[in-house]
Amino acid sequence: MSILIKNATILTQNKKREKVKGNIYIEDNNIVQISKKPISLEADYVLEGKKKLVLPGFINTHTHVPMTLLRGYGDDMVLNKWLEERIWPVEAKLDNKSVEIGTKLGLLEMIASGTTTFLDMYFFEDTIGKVAEKVGMRTFLGFALIDSGTPEYSSEKLISKCEQFIRRWKNRDINIIQPLIAPHSTYTCNPETLEKSLELADKYNVLLHSHCSETRDEVYTVQKKYGLRPVELLKKYGLLCDKMVLAHCGWITKNEIADIKRGGVKISHCPVSNMKIATGGYAPVPEMLDSNVVVGLGTDGAASNNTLDMFDTMKFCALLHKQHRWDPQILPAQTVFDLATIGGARCLNIQENVGSIEEGKNADIIMIDLNKPHLTPSHDFVSHLIYAATGSDVCTTIVDGKPLMIDNNFLTVDYQKTLEDAEKYAMELTN
Repeated sequence: MSILIKNATILTQNKKREKVKGNIYIEDNNIVQISKKPISLEADYVLEGKKKLVLPGFINTHTHVPMTLLRGYGDDMVLNKWLEERIWPVEAKLDNKSVEIGTKLGLLEMIASGTTTFLDMYFFEDTIGKVAEKVGMRTFLGFALIDSGTPEYSSEKLISKCEQFIRRWKNRDINIIQPLIAPHSTYTCNPETLEKSLELADKYNVLLHSHCSETRDEVYTVQKKYGLRPVELLKKYGLLCDKMVLAHCGWITKNEIADIKRGGVKISHCPVSNMKIATGGYAPVPEMLDSNVVVGLGTDGAASNNTLDMFDTMKFCALLHKQHRWDPQILPAQTVFDLATIGGARCLNIQENVGSIEEGKNADIIMIDLNKPHLTPSHDFVSHLIYAATGSDVCTTIVDGKPLMIDNNFLTVDYQKTLEDAEKYAMELTN
């Protein structure tokens, strides 16, 4: 398959952060040519880029995709009450079919809003992977480990099932689907589970993903039980390593940032869900970046966000830190754009393949329609991305050289049926 994008404004996100007015030629899954001059090669798809902004697809480094079915179900509640009264009772009723439907809805939303890669942590990850593969989304499948068990497996079977899952997806060797191990948190996984997670990650050379220090109560609970804070506990058992992506980290210290840096840990900053649940803390991203910690952005699940729109996440990321620090220069637009693209790629160790538009890299590309009142005039395109654009401005999404949406027409998922099925299954789960 080949795609030619003509006459576009391209935000490459290469090392020089160059903006190019020109053309892109994609063949199979790679970007073959970027040129300011016309490209005369024939292509299966020819996309007009006039009045369009072309940029790397966004990388969502923390989400729970099937939770789209719980969007709007249990808002304006404190975290523990929200989990105990709303989320966990419904999740206990999940099965492969409901997860399939919720995943399709989530993928539809992400494609529509320009996400091309996501890191998931949930249950029934085999089902999520099969849907993602069919739709064509670049996906990191996090098999969740929780000592009390999950809706899919009892606690006694979790570790063995996790290893089988990792082997199954590693053996399939699908370019856009990668398995990983996701011990839920230090307050739901005991040290033995944490150690086993690391052992499996080393054995199969896969990433680790976990929630960490999301709330003050979590920090106190873990410290009371083990005499160590969550980051300290992870360090003790070897999980502060370069395979680990930690979500949240809203209640961490300067010493813990130093330990995170020394271990090569990556951070997924989830500002929208942190503010909505009122966790009281959020990742100290400026200090992390000053310490050269790798940081990406995550939406978290649609039950606590309530969207999977990375434009929302970018804007709130910028505004939250400016407001809190009384400093409008903190996290400028370009830095936030970096977090959502090349920063996310570095979190997942795929920066050599995606995260920027460069010849030889995989073609994970989105196009934004600039012919909109709120995106006019065009003083600064990066500013527009962070402060003015929304997910609905995305008109084309390409993943691994395959068009998933062109001019707002979905090519790999049935739009209307997905919405109808999601409505039906969501009502059945929550009634």
